[in-house]
Amino acid sequence: MTDITGHVLGIYLQPAQRTLPQPVPAAQALVGHGLDGDVHGKKRPGDPRQVLIVDIATLRRFDLHPGDLREQIVVDFPPLERLPAGTRLRISEVTFELTGPCEPCTHIGKTLAVDDTIQFQQALQGRRGQLARVIAADGDGMIRVGDPVAATSLAALTG
Repeated sequence: MTDITGHVLGIYLQPAQRTLPQPVPAAQALVGHGLDGDVHGKKRPGDPRQVLIVDIATLRRFDLHPGDLREQIVVDFPPLERLPAGTRLRISEVTFELTGPCEPCTHIGKTLAVDDTIQFQQALQGRRGQLARVIAADGDGMIRVGDPVAATSLAALTG
């Protein structure tokens, strides 16, 4: 079995709803909740939208900046979009379980001031990254910019 790996390019925390995500060099993952200091990190255990992980290729494809899609983690990990729900990603000391693609919300285009918000929302369909839950953390559960990313469920890459 060949390992598929990448690395973390950025970590962004959104302190409250309707605020801009702020870049940070590291964040602590809280099992069952998300990232400490992020509005989504206050989710109840089992909530599928604890963390949004986006591959840098998506941001480049739409000429967006990290944080524009309200993601918490930007990775250089090309197979991310085609991984099915249930796939586990290991980032440093933390294991995330993908819960499915993040469907673009109706207001994302407006938030980014794009000309045609409906067209932008449709173009993002299936490309806004993957939602994930924090299911395990070793040590202090820290993830840092530059940390390795690896899929621990490689059989999930078929299809």
